[in-house]
This record gives sequence, C-alpha cells and structure tokens, in this order.
Amino acid sequence: MSFSTFSKEFNANMFTCVENQFITKYLPQADGDAVRAYLYGLYLCGCAEEFDAESAAKLLRITPKRLADIFSFWEECDLVHVLSRDPLFVEYLPVNAAVGKPKPIRPEKYAEFNRAFYTLLQRANKDFRPYEMQRILEFLEKEPMEQQAFLLVAEYCAKKDGSRLSAAHILNKAEQLCRARKYTYEQVEEDLADFNEHERELSRLFTLLGISRKPQEADYAFLEKWRAKGVAAGAVQAAAAAMGKGTLPALDGLVDELCEKEATGEDSAREYMKRRAEIASTVFKVARKLGVKVQNPRPYAEEYCEKWLERGYDDDSLSLLASLCLKLGYGFEEMDSLIGKLYADGIVDEGGVRAYCASRDRELRLLQKIQNLCGVVKKSQSALDMIAAWRSWNFSEEMILEAAARSANASSPLPYMNKLLSEWKRLGAMSPEQIPAKERVAPEFKSEAAVAADMRADRERHYSELRARAVQRAERAKAQAERDGKFREADAAIRRTEIELAKAELYAPETVSSLRSRMEKIRRERSEALRSIGLTDSDLVPAYSCPKCSDTGYLPDGKMCDCYQIPRN
Repeated sequence: MSFSTFSKEFNANMFTCVENQFITKYLPQADGDAVRAYLYGLYLCGCAEEFDAESAAKLLRITPKRLADIFSFWEECDLVHVLSRDPLFVEYLPVNAAVGKPKPIRPEKYAEFNRAFYTLLQRANKDFRPYEMQRILEFLEKEPMEQQAFLLVAEYCAKKDGSRLSAAHILNKAEQLCRARKYTYEQVEEDLADFNEHERELSRLFTLLGISRKPQEADYAFLEKWRAKGVAAGAVQAAAAAMGKGTLPALDGLVDELCEKEATGEDSAREYMKRRAEIASTVFKVARKLGVKVQNPRPYAEEYCEKWLERGYDDDSLSLLASLCLKLGYGFEEMDSLIGKLYADGIVDEGGVRAYCASRDRELRLLQKIQNLCGVVKKSQSALDMIAAWRSWNFSEEMILEAAARSANASSPLPYMNKLLSEWKRLGAMSPEQIPAKERVAPEFKSEAAVAADMRADRERHYSELRARAVQRAERAKAQAERDGKFREADAAIRRTEIELAKAELYAPETVSSLRSRMEKIRRERSEALRSIGLTDSDLVPAYSCPKCSDTGYLPDGKMCDCYQIPRN
C-alpha cells in the first residue's frame, strides 16, 4: 500500500469518469438499479477506504443478492470481472475491452421484442432464418437503438418492400439511423416521416419522367443536393414536367440550369421552363429553315435566339430571314450577322422584315439571271448589296442585264458591271438606246493573263455544263424508276442487305455466301423492274461524255485528260 493517500475532504471534491461507450451502448438497455450499482461501484474504485458489498447494497437500498445479480449481468456485458462471489469482489474493465468469451444473448431480454417482430413478419408473409434473427439481436446488443424504434424501422421496410423484405435492408436502414444518432422511437418516427415524404416526391418525379422502377437509396442523394441548393420541390417538378421523359441525372442537369438562372422557386421555374420551351421551339424552326440539324438547342438559344427575341424579332420574322439565309447558303452565325445589320438599320417588325426579304428575293432572281449571262458569279450578301445599289441608281432590270451581257467575258463580271453602270449613270444613259455607240462596240482590253483566265473559265464552264446534263439525265431516270413500287422495294432491300453483308464479313463470315446469293437475286429483281419501265441500271448513273475524267478535264492522278486539249467552241 502506498505511503500516501487522499483525505476524505479531497475525495469528496474529485470526479468519477464514465466512458461514453457505457452511456451510448449499455445504459439505455439496463434498468435503474443496474446503472446505480455500476456507477457507485465505479466511484468506490477511486476511494481508498474500505467499503464492503453489504454496505453498498444497504446504501443503494437493494439486497446483497440483487447486487450480486446486477454485477453478474455486467460481467455478461464484459464490463466487470467478478473475482469473488462470497464475499462479492469485482474488478472493473474498460468498456471497449474484448475480455473473456462472447456471452450468449439472454432470451428473456428480447422475449417481448421477438413476439412483436415475428408478428410483423407474419403480416408480411416472410420467415427469416435463424442466422438473420441472430444478426438482428446482435445489432440490438451492440447499438443503443431502442427495441421499439427498431420495430418501427422493420415495419417501414415491410411496407416499402412487401414480399421482398430482407433482414439486410432492415439492418442497413437501422445502421443509417444510428449513424445519424437517431436511437429513440420519437427520433426514428420523425426521420421516417421525412423519408416517406421524400419517397412520395421521388415517385411524383418518376411519373413525370416516365421511370417505371421504384426509388432506390441512391436516388435520394439528388433530393438532398437540390434541397441544399435551395431549389423548391415545385421547381424540380416543373423541370421534370418540361423534360417529359428522362433520367434523374438529366433532370439534375436541368435543375443546375435553374440555379444558374436563379429560378429556384416554383413560379419562377415554371415561367423559365415555359420561356425555355418557346426559345427551343424557335431554334428548331430556324434550324429547319436553314437546313441545319440541331440536337441540343441550348447553345443556339443562348448564343443567338435569346438575343434575337430580346431585340423584338418574332418567330414569323425569323422564319422569313432563315428562308432567305438558306438561299444564300448561310448558317446561324451568318444569319446573326445579317440580323445585327437589320437591327442597326431599324428593321425589326414583321412588315419591315417581310419587305426586306421580298426585296432580297427580287435581287436574288436578278442575280440568277446575271449568273446565266456571266457564268461564275458568287451568290453572296455583297453581290445583293451591289444589285441594290444599282437599283438605287434608278437602273431598270433591262439595263442591269445589258451590263451583264457586256461583262460575260470579263474575268471579274460584277466589278466590270459596276464600272459600266457607273459610267452610264454619269452619261445619263438609262436605257439601251441611250448608250453611246462607241460604248456599245468598244472591246474590253484584257491582258494575256486575263485572256488565259477567261479561256480556263470557259473550259470549266463547258465541263460543268457537261456534268450537269449527265447528272440531270440520271436523276430524271432515277425519279422515273422510284415511281415504280417493285423497283423501290428491291432498291430498299439491296441497301439493307449491303449493311447485313458488311456486318457479316466482320462477325459472321459463315453467312457471307448466302447473303451474296440473296444480293444477286435482289439485283436481278431490280433490273427486271427497270426493264419493265424501259430503263436499265446504267440509266441511273451519270453517262459522262468522257469516261476517263468523268467530264472534269483531269484524270484521277491529277494530269490533264486528252479531252482537255480539244478546242471548245
């Protein structure tokens, strides 16, 4: 024994430390006497004075036998080691110590729980195996969750899963609640009420999105994320309704878009989704008019259509402008530049846009006539602007075409036309009769390079005409053939068989022979269908006058064809 000790006064002011694991794991499962006896014994461990078990039992107002039974209970829990039973002498162990052999679970402790749990299983038409029940009782021994709270978790899982109820699901849900420090009946009831509300919310979203499966645990993470961002449930439903069909990750992207636009309330979200749908519809309308394929309208909406609509252009005006841009070979970017110019000129309302498009259509028709006379003239906005300028000079279409006819041999027809018309404007010649005689017959001076370029242009125009005639003949024959039902059916069968043959060569070589035989049979059927309408297979492909170069003037290796040397009239 040590030579020094605490005085009674010093001991009275000291503290008795209780491990937290005792409070969380064991205290809720023990009765009051057991807890009092454990704490008083723990206190006595720090006292130097002698204090026997009978004195302790008298002080706690319980019998010595009851005190011995209590410490036998704590020994089963591996919290103490009973060194002697008569007289009673106990050694306290750390709460987290793994001392001794595992003690069996006392049946009487869970008798009432087992009856309630088996009644619940009968209602669910389920029967858990002994090892599953053992896992559940081990969970209750280890965790501080109340038995009634665990039964509430099991009842929730039974309603949710029905005949698919499993011990694993019940235990997983109970472990989640314990991690969230939900141990009592009231805490679990409150949490499951929130969970049921989330489940109903997910079910509504699944209905809107066309998802047939039931909500899973991972799906609830999306709800938590949206709530953390302050997005109202009605706003999420508005986004899901706008999607029509889709997945939760896709809906999550749309909700992120709502957050970017600060439309997280239900009303603001519905208004934004309505506006978004209108802009997307405009994008698709413009894209169809432009001949552009659009899969995701959002980039086009943000970069172009939102700006156009904000400037006051409506769908009809944009459709008119898109039709004009198609004739000019424009896309979204070029159309945006055109609208920017119109906006700067104050042309915004439908009447102004319609008048502008009608004027451009007239200029396009005139440009087509100029192309027929001059050959290579590029269809562009600058060409149309030049024609508009000539009209503003009060020149008639007759005079403009007269200038085009005189510019047919020029290397750059439009600049030469501009030169002629500006000269005629200076002379006041507004009709062909007023053009001075010397102006009518004066030849254009051309350098050797310009002459060579004109000759090259003549040859290219000649080849272009040859190719165009050959292609037109083939297209007319193809159009005639496609009016015949037998030909259409055979032609479609050939395309399908070609795809099957390509796949078979990679994945099923043993079927290649039969597919080739079928292909030959279908080709014969197509040829017979062509003969019945007075055509052959060769009529469907362009018949070029020079088979060597296909009326291009150049062989595949890049060398000039023999026909290129033949003088062209």
